[in-house]
Amino acid sequence: MTHKEDNPIISLVSRVVSPFIMIFALYVIFHGHYSPGGGFQGGTMLAAAVLLVRLGAGREISQLQFKKSWGMPMGSVGVLIYFGTGFVAMLLGGNFLNYEFLPLAGHAEAVRGWGILFVEIGVGVAVMGILVAIYDDLLEGDPL
Repeated sequence: MTHKEDNPIISLVSRVVSPFIMIFALYVIFHGHYSPGGGFQGGTMLAAAVLLVRLGAGREISQLQFKKSWGMPMGSVGVLIYFGTGFVAMLLGGNFLNYEFLPLAGHAEAVRGWGILFVEIGVGVAVMGILVAIYDDLLEGDPL
């Protein structure tokens, strides 16, 4: 079994690069309905940024950024955002995820845009939380 050696260069690079990956991931989530990308791709990049710090800097530093106990609750909140957007539209007389029935002010195109954005945010949060939770669960007994 190999032992992890603390490498200051890898630790520094992972902590410096991670926020930029997160900013780009948020861009992908928020512009997913206008350009290629969306919630799944952005959530995957957010998880990759968190896991980069977990791999490069170790458990103690990575817990300052994203605690291990946040993964599954964050995934659940993302699913609730997604489901809630569709369910509100359904309660107000439309079909599931029929964004025209969301109680938002504005033209139909603007309301659809906001509805799609809510869904993309929900998917991104769910994917990020679940991927980080899977990684943490796989390393449960592994001493890094």
